[in-house]
Amino acid sequence: MARRRALVVDDEKLIVKGIRFSLEQDDMEVDCAYDGEEALEYAGNNEYDIILLDVMLPKLTGFEVCQQIREFSNVPIIMLTAKGEDMDKILGLEYGADDYITKPFNILEVKARIKAIMRRTEPKRIIGEAPAAKTVERGDVRLDCEGRRAFIAGREIGLTAKEFELLELLMLNPEKVYSRENLLHLVWGADYPGDVRTVDVHIRRLREKVEQNPSEPKYVHTKWGVGYFFRNV
Repeated sequence: MARRRALVVDDEKLIVKGIRFSLEQDDMEVDCAYDGEEALEYAGNNEYDIILLDVMLPKLTGFEVCQQIREFSNVPIIMLTAKGEDMDKILGLEYGADDYITKPFNILEVKARIKAIMRRTEPKRIIGEAPAAKTVERGDVRLDCEGRRAFIAGREIGLTAKEFELLELLMLNPEKVYSRENLLHLVWGADYPGDVRTVDVHIRRLREKVEQNPSEPKYVHTKWGVGYFFRNV
């Protein structure tokens, strides 16, 4: 089995050194970048299983780097932020991040988050309550569950890891309404410290990619006061 590969991006070299050492102890291959432009160069020229990306970077911010990476890659991204403000966390999700960790952090928490994301992005896995399936089709939407690819009317769309997992769960269980708390638990995990706004942000991004008119969705619907569901059209 090929070694997992990570990109760690932070302008604080001691933080990068500590994360790199810890991940290498888990037999991961680790590249390091110290500014936004260098991070983009690494991400554009290499394949990674995970990217740890600081928000406050020289040359380009972590938000800008995340947004530009999303133009060519769906690699899982965990944002690292020194601020505990909710807006930074929400902005990171809006720009395409899959998760965020607030500094100062425990390296064991970082490693646990990385492992959780990697487990969820394994091609062969079971999610939610339905049996595993290689492909799922509902209307014009088709998911290749093993290849983790999504198609609308035969055209491939780029989904982040969390967007794919949300859509997969909803499509495997059409017409079942999931509360935001339930989705947070199933997709992000029971120990995820974020709140239900994380779900709302991802649902909004998902609709922008899946729906022809996100304000009048055909597939991903809201049950007001309850949660979200996929309409079996």
